[in-house]
Amino acid sequence: MDCILRPHKLEEVKTALSELGVAGMTVSEVRGCGSAPDTTSAFGDEVLIRLPLRLRLEMVVPDEMVEPIIETILRHATTGQPDDGKIFVLPYLDAIRIRTEERGETAL
Repeated sequence: MDCILRPHKLEEVKTALSELGVAGMTVSEVRGCGSAPDTTSAFGDEVLIRLPLRLRLEMVVPDEMVEPIIETILRHATTGQPDDGKIFVLPYLDAIRIRTEERGETAL
């Protein structure tokens, strides 16, 4: 599962996820823009596309945790403004812990 969110919402989201028992995650700084249409100024000049700083939160979780995590992120990451972010649910085929070579959910 990948989630793009505003940087100032990270602590609130992390705290809420830890209350669900989620401990493992990776956070990266990213820049990007959503699907909002290109804009022009009042004078018809083209405006450069903004690429605001966001955070990408990545987690690999058991299937039964996906919906509770989505609900938690939706509750805690929103500001009610455009560009609050997105959640992507991805299938992961396997997980392997390098040190022990454990596979599947035991590697999480």
